[in-house]
Amino acid sequence: MVRVCTEEIRVQTCFGGRSGDASPALKQCENRLLPSLSKQVLEQRAPQPQAAMGPGEELAPIPDSFILQPPTFYPVVPYVTTIFGGLHAGKMVVLQGAVPLDAHRFQVDFQCGCSLNPQPDIVVHFNPRFHTTRPHVICNTLHRGRWQTEARWPGLALQRGAGFLMLFLFGNEEVKPFAEGSREYPAGHPFLLQSPQLELPCSRTLPQGLWPGQVIIVRGLVLQEPKHFTLSLRDEAARIPVMLRASFLDHTLAWVSPWGRKTLISAPFLFYPQRFFEVLLLCQEGGLKLALNGQGLGTTSLGQQALERLRELQVSGSIQLYCVHC
Repeated sequence: MVRVCTEEIRVQTCFGGRSGDASPALKQCENRLLPSLSKQVLEQRAPQPQAAMGPGEELAPIPDSFILQPPTFYPVVPYVTTIFGGLHAGKMVVLQGAVPLDAHRFQVDFQCGCSLNPQPDIVVHFNPRFHTTRPHVICNTLHRGRWQTEARWPGLALQRGAGFLMLFLFGNEEVKPFAEGSREYPAGHPFLLQSPQLELPCSRTLPQGLWPGQVIIVRGLVLQEPKHFTLSLRDEAARIPVMLRASFLDHTLAWVSPWGRKTLISAPFLFYPQRFFEVLLLCQEGGLKLALNGQGLGTTSLGQQALERLRELQVSGSIQLYCVHC
């Protein structure tokens, strides 16, 4: 999980993703920064030669560490997202944005989980500060609710009123944030960040039901040979007035009524084996608005009283589940 938090920075282009999805400015910055990265870490990322496949052999499943996560463009700050599969040696996260002229500070936190209370461990807290007589960067780690010994670097490479590109490179023993100009801020940490997988079926209580403006977010990874994915909402009587079901056998996505009647969603099937997904349900007056991987897929009708009587969210299916927020 990564969090970009402040009201004094605007993230302009993308966060993470592959080089082919980046803007020309991002590619130019990468070309300037990448030569300065550790040769050892780059060698860990280099593909190894493979022997030719024999008759009857099949390709092995793609490891989670090699599955690409699409970038996010122009996110609203503060911005929080899940890093699917966690972070490991050789992983790189890219952040591009701009610092306003009157900015005081901003921070980027790589943390273990998305809970608010208790506060999750923060592996890397990267905090540029512009308002002091000597602008500097502070890095730290929050472990079990306590901040560890902070590291402070003067000579801030980022400037007010200017755009920036940051690379966060994760090694075996430390995280290396790089700013434009190849300025390196090595930040040691006691443990690597992992995205905890949630057990299935996964349930979350809705003590006060749903109300207009509330958002449900489910993020996960589809398994290699999936069969189905189901998101259901139960009411006080344990009935299921709302069910969203994806079938991988016939590639259909549908709302399922309490009586088993399916209402197909006429949209491209956006679930793929060994690919990440994000389901968003936005509660509105009289229904729920659905979005999958950032694409709106319409609304299902449901009375406000029925929405207020909902008490439980349940997620199940052929997935690895990383985040449920409601």
